[in-house]
Amino acid sequence: MKFKFSYLIKFVLFSLLFFVLSRANIAGVISPFAFPMLFALAWANQKVWILAPAYLVGYIANFHSFEGIIIAIVTITALIVPYYVHVATKTTMKKWELFVYSLVSQTAFIIFSILNDGNIIYMLSSLVVSEVFLFLSLFVFEPLVVRGLAYRLSNLELICAGMVLMSFSDGLLMCDIYGFSIFKLFVSFLLLTISYTSNVGLTMVVASIISVGSLLPSNNPIFVAPIMLWALAISACRSENKIYSAIGIILAEALSTFYFNLYYSTYFLNYIPVAISAVIFIAIPKKWFKEISNIFSSTSNRMAVKNVVNRNRDLLQRRLNNLSEVFFDMNHVFKNMIKKSMTTDEIQDMLYSEVKNSVCKNCPEQGHCHRTFNDDTRKLFKELIMIALQRGKVTLLDFPSYLSSRCGKISQLINEINTLSNQYKSYSELVGNIDTSKLLISDQLEGVSGIMKTLANEIGTSISFDGTRETRIKEELSSNNIICTDAVVYEKDARTTMACLVVRKEDVNKLKLQEVTSKICGNKMVAYDVVPTESMGLMNVNLKTAPRFDCIFGLACHTKGLNTISGDCHSIERLDGDKFMFAICDGMGNGEKAGQKSETAVALIENFYKAGFDNEIILSSVNRLLNLEKDDIFSTLDICTIDLKSGIADFVKMGAASTFVRGRDGCQIIESDALPIGIVDEAKALTKKIVLNENDFIVLASDGVCDSFASDSEMKDYVLTIKSANPQEFADAILEKALANNNGYAVDDMTCIVVKIF
Repeated sequence: MKFKFSYLIKFVLFSLLFFVLSRANIAGVISPFAFPMLFALAWANQKVWILAPAYLVGYIANFHSFEGIIIAIVTITALIVPYYVHVATKTTMKKWELFVYSLVSQTAFIIFSILNDGNIIYMLSSLVVSEVFLFLSLFVFEPLVVRGLAYRLSNLELICAGMVLMSFSDGLLMCDIYGFSIFKLFVSFLLLTISYTSNVGLTMVVASIISVGSLLPSNNPIFVAPIMLWALAISACRSENKIYSAIGIILAEALSTFYFNLYYSTYFLNYIPVAISAVIFIAIPKKWFKEISNIFSSTSNRMAVKNVVNRNRDLLQRRLNNLSEVFFDMNHVFKNMIKKSMTTDEIQDMLYSEVKNSVCKNCPEQGHCHRTFNDDTRKLFKELIMIALQRGKVTLLDFPSYLSSRCGKISQLINEINTLSNQYKSYSELVGNIDTSKLLISDQLEGVSGIMKTLANEIGTSISFDGTRETRIKEELSSNNIICTDAVVYEKDARTTMACLVVRKEDVNKLKLQEVTSKICGNKMVAYDVVPTESMGLMNVNLKTAPRFDCIFGLACHTKGLNTISGDCHSIERLDGDKFMFAICDGMGNGEKAGQKSETAVALIENFYKAGFDNEIILSSVNRLLNLEKDDIFSTLDICTIDLKSGIADFVKMGAASTFVRGRDGCQIIESDALPIGIVDEAKALTKKIVLNENDFIVLASDGVCDSFASDSEMKDYVLTIKSANPQEFADAILEKALANNNGYAVDDMTCIVVKIF
């Protein structure tokens, strides 16, 4: 029932609108406003089955002759038929088709104009003006339907809205009821409302637009001066108390009627419309006007939202800093829990005491051995313990003849020393693994602390929003037929501008989005993320300053012999902050087991880099994790990360083959003598930074490729001979040459990545 009532309300309002616009005219001979409004409202998703009868009622109420009825019927038919054809065929009506249908709708008007010896010039002028009015109406209704009233119209959209208001004022001027001016009633109430809910500037602008509209029908300026006097009086008396504005407009109307005699008459009905509007204005509750005020204060509301964003960023920064300190303190706790390794002397003394207590305690020769010859016995036992620790066991042959000839517990000594040394080695290995695990956890805690500190620094500065550029972007996109319901532009840092645009789904991939944003932001902007909004059909397009460089890459691989699984593993990942990571991990040996080892290493490295850990912690953690496996399969590691903003490449190598960087001045070789990853706990990587230039090539290769050349110098010379600018062809050429050097046979798994900077 509620919906039916709302449809009835819409029908009544549309009927009144079409009635008013059908009376609007220019110079009394051109009436081009009613039917364009019909088509504009249909385009703005208003229900055609309500619009059509409303137009019929509104138009025929003015022109109820035979010709008027036929013109109205033909007009709505030209809307209804194409509309339902598009619905039935499930095709979208294009805007240019709407203009064609609107012209076709005036077929009856054109025929009657010709038959009645109508002025052809007036008829053509009416059609031209109607198409212009349709264009202006679309400019107003289309964004309002998509964005709603909560968003500010662009300057061009405001101008179009002013033209629509002007035409409506024109029609109202022709709607007097026995001398009672509906026009004055509407205008005076509208000015009172705008003044109370908005500002003086908008009040004066609206008054000026309506004044011009009152001139259109007959070029009579009778209402221009009174309207401007109303606006001035309302603005001067503007206050939180509505009664002052009401008194102001009543006094202004009294001056216009009785003192200045602007209406050429003091007829009392001239005065009543303004008085009625003032009474209605006072009677309406303030909370209703507050709702209207929210429409005009959308900019300030958005500023409040932006202030909330900055406050939340500040709060988040403090919490991240506190969390960072917590993880940093936990890192110290874990490091302090690591047991210090015993020296060799301490180990020997400890095991000597154990042997002495367990074997020699009840021996009748104890006093002779451990008192009379204490130093010699102690030294001999410690030497035997060291032999057991190093060799795994002691035998009778390790005992001197003087001891074996007089000691009756040689067998017990041998068994006890071997047992204790094996137990200690097992214990030592267990403690070592526990300490390694503690160090690993400590590294992770330190890494998490560093990431949180970095995040805190990133959001530590308040975002500086740029309202001017936001408005310009929305207006220029609108002029390119891209409806942008909202735009946020801010500086992330000195080199990065960020923009978030809310546009229709069909506009997401339009090149004008990036072109307009780039022009207004003053640097090249690229879209990096598109996500749906809560509103149906609208998408968030996130753009940011394009990095100074970009890169393309090629990859070429070959397994050893007849193996189907390579021991090499590679990774190519785009990281946050406009960075790229390229990595090759070569598992010692080849085949499935080596491949699994290298895949494990690469997967760990990828995830650590994505999480934001720095190089040292990544390599230390991965090295310790792989070292815990104790499987004697190790991996070389070759990593290159490229910062596309600065053009700086970071190289990290652990036992990897040489890397080649070919630039305009030749080819640079980056060598590594570091141990592979997973051999020892404290393996140190080779790290190097290089500043890249445009058209530089980086060649990362596994040892299967590099070892196929006689030397790094030979491979460097070959890299310099390759003429192709395509990195894929570049990588293929290197692999083909490496295979050719071995008569087409791969002596090891081969992987080659070539990166080109531009």
